[in-house]
Amino acid sequence: MQNEKEIIRLSKFLSLVLRHQPEKIGITLDKNGWTNVDTLLAQSYKNRVQLSPEILEQVVETNNKKRFSFNADKTKIRANQGHSVEIDLGYQPQKPPAILYHGTSEKAATSIIKTGIDKRKRYHVHLSTSIETALEVGKRHGKPAVFLVDATAMHADGLAFYLSENKVWLTEQVPAKYLELLKS
Repeated sequence: MQNEKEIIRLSKFLSLVLRHQPEKIGITLDKNGWTNVDTLLAQSYKNRVQLSPEILEQVVETNNKKRFSFNADKTKIRANQGHSVEIDLGYQPQKPPAILYHGTSEKAATSIIKTGIDKRKRYHVHLSTSIETALEVGKRHGKPAVFLVDATAMHADGLAFYLSENKVWLTEQVPAKYLELLKS
């Protein structure tokens, strides 16, 4: 069993290679973001990252954000969302909850009020169902700011929403007219 610090380090490593730079260790992702577990383990070892099937399973199972998933027989693994490489996660449009939240920094909030939320280098904007989660996300970027997103109005206007396996709501963009900056 790995200690918490090591689990976090390995989770960051998996985020890098399963979401952004699979080529860094010589793996490939299929069109749906999956890679072979045995190949991941072998290539990780070649790149001086010690991963065993048991440690990999521990990282996947204990990740508090549920960032990774195995297929049914645990021969493949993928990140659930947050990719900067092009993949199709196979998510189908869904009706979102009435209200969602987006966490960011106070510094970014001024621009977002004017232009809305853009996915930037990622494939989706990430939204949560709780203010607490949005605050935690915002803290990663400095002093946090949280936006309330009128998901009902967005959906009624034809903007699509998807729900990732780890329960993060995804959309292409959030125009400014659907946003309200919450007071801290």
